[in-house]
Amino acid sequence: MADGLVIAAPSSGSGKTVITLGLLAALRRRGIAIAGAKTGPDYLDPRFHERATDKPCFNLDPWAMRQTLVSHLAARCDADLVLVEGVMGLFDGPIAGGGSTADLAARLRLPVVLVVDAARQGQSIAALVEGFARHRGDVMVSGVIVNRLASDRHRALVASALRPSGIPLLGEIMNDAQMVVPSRHLGLVQADELAEIDAMVEHAATSLAEAVDLDALLALARPIATTPAADPLPPLGQRIAFASDIAFGFTYRHLLDGWSRRGAALVPFSPLNDEAPAFDADAVFLPGGYPELHAARIAGNSGFMHGLASAARRDVLIYGECGGYMVLGTALTDKDGNRHRMAGLLPHETSFAAPRLHLGYRRLRHDSPLPWPVTLRGHEFHYARLSAEHDGAPLFAATDSEGRELPPIGTRNGRVMGSFAHIVDGEW
Repeated sequence: MADGLVIAAPSSGSGKTVITLGLLAALRRRGIAIAGAKTGPDYLDPRFHERATDKPCFNLDPWAMRQTLVSHLAARCDADLVLVEGVMGLFDGPIAGGGSTADLAARLRLPVVLVVDAARQGQSIAALVEGFARHRGDVMVSGVIVNRLASDRHRALVASALRPSGIPLLGEIMNDAQMVVPSRHLGLVQADELAEIDAMVEHAATSLAEAVDLDALLALARPIATTPAADPLPPLGQRIAFASDIAFGFTYRHLLDGWSRRGAALVPFSPLNDEAPAFDADAVFLPGGYPELHAARIAGNSGFMHGLASAARRDVLIYGECGGYMVLGTALTDKDGNRHRMAGLLPHETSFAAPRLHLGYRRLRHDSPLPWPVTLRGHEFHYARLSAEHDGAPLFAATDSEGRELPPIGTRNGRVMGSFAHIVDGEW
């Protein structure tokens, strides 16, 4: 049985991702079998966790996943300690509730270590920490790590202000330009795109080992209750060709691992390297990613495009999410207004010429060849938009997290289908 801790923050941008990476790597140096987990549907942070631990990192989503699946993924057998990185602020989530880091910590009965950005605060930091600690009786704020301190005087001032709260101050981290991960329009730059990622993780590990009382941190961890196994969504086929490179990197580890455990063979291929999906595959999965950054190259990769068309002619199930959905359409217009021909297997066309953020949890219903429950849960997070009307059959009926009806999303043409939604789990 693994022990667990939640690393959270009052708001996004507090530095919790880099601090979590540093803690993971520092504790691994100690010889602890440690793994990371990520609250919510984020598909970027988990790949950083994996670089720090050399273990799979699973998403734990209290809104989009069944509770049994959340508990099963958290109580892993390949680690002695799991650090669960939060999402946004500790109590932030859908209006209808059930999706915040606090909700996850309460369900798993795990203590929270609060990472607080002190860059623009002095003694007021004490009021913030005490307010977060008292806000919910079922959430245990058991320690604080203060980040981005400006000087020794600033550090002493903050420590003095926090002392009366009785909440342990576990770490004091000075402002450090090397403790920053580059970002772009969908979040962090992918771990596999950063040549300096390993050096950054090692620097963070050294800094955190010096700045944080790791023994006190470990003493806070609590056991994660074991639960019966809960399988994720069934595999798309028995031999699944899935796109995997820096243009198609937004996959959920719990789905891929679950499909493999259920006997499906997973065959990766790289559209960017002009690789076609395996000819003997009975399903093709094009996950989300950044095809808009590589649209000209993808458009010119005839081996990939011909391979997709051949799979469609053989009636192979082809499913695309977000970026994969864009590539299945007729064309993709990049942010500079350049139009690139895509696979043309679905009738829609997408564009970044006038980007608009689409963000939120989705409950989806479908009647399609997807081998999944009729009702699914997932999320949208993209700036692309449909740039022209089309007469394709919709794939999903959709509501938001509060149950409000949304226009249908996605397109289906026989056994070729996709949408902007990233599917996380189903409702049985």
